[in-house]
Amino acid sequence: MLVVSGLSKRHPNASRPIFRDLAFAVHGGQIVALVGESGVGKSTLLNCIAGLETAESGSVEIAGQNMMALSEAQRAALRAQRIGFVFQAFHVLPTLTVAQNIAVPLLLTQVPRVERDARITGLLHRVGLADFGPRWPASLSGGELQRVAIARALVHRPPLILADEPTGNLDPRTAAEVLALMLERCREQGTAALIVTHSAHVASCCDRTLTLTPEGLQT
Repeated sequence: MLVVSGLSKRHPNASRPIFRDLAFAVHGGQIVALVGESGVGKSTLLNCIAGLETAESGSVEIAGQNMMALSEAQRAALRAQRIGFVFQAFHVLPTLTVAQNIAVPLLLTQVPRVERDARITGLLHRVGLADFGPRWPASLSGGELQRVAIARALVHRPPLILADEPTGNLDPRTAAEVLALMLERCREQGTAALIVTHSAHVASCCDRTLTLTPEGLQT
C-alpha cells in the first residue's frame, strides 16, 4: 500500500539533510510505528508521504501511484481518496460543527448523504462523542478535538492512515480506547497505517516499529 524509496529532504540553507535515502514499505492491514527523538524529521516524513511537503529526491508510492510525480491537484485528489491523516495539531475547522468536520472527506469523495450521516453517527459514538455532532470546536477540550480528528481520518475508510501522535493529547484511558478503535478499524478493513508516536505502549501495539535517527532509518 505504501512504498517509500530513496526519500531525501533538506531544509533550505541547512548544512545537512533532515533525512536521506529512506526506504521502507507498509502493506495493507499492517500497522507500523515510527519512533525517534524530537527533531529527527518524523512529522516531516509524514508530510512528504502525504504530499503536503516536497522531498528533494526519491519516490512515495501509494496504492501504485507515485505521489511525487503528480500535480498539486492530483495529489489533493489522491489524499482525499486514499489517505486519512491525523494531525498533531488537530486541524479541525473552527467554522464547521463537529459533524461537519468529520463529513469533509465524505463530501470530497461524494458519499451519498444517507450513508454519510450513518458513518458520522457511528464514529461519533465509537470515539465517545455521541452527542457532540452539533457542537462547535471552540467548545471542545484538546482531547475531544483529537477524537474528532481521528474520526475524520477514519470516516471515508481510506486504505492508508498517517497519524502524527494520535494519542498525544489524550488521558491514558481515552488514549487506550482511541488507539484500540484505530487498530481495530485498520485490521478490519485491511488498512495500512504509519503512526508517529513517543509512546512505548502505542509502539508495542503495532505490528512493527521503525526508528528514525539522524543517521537514517532502523527497522
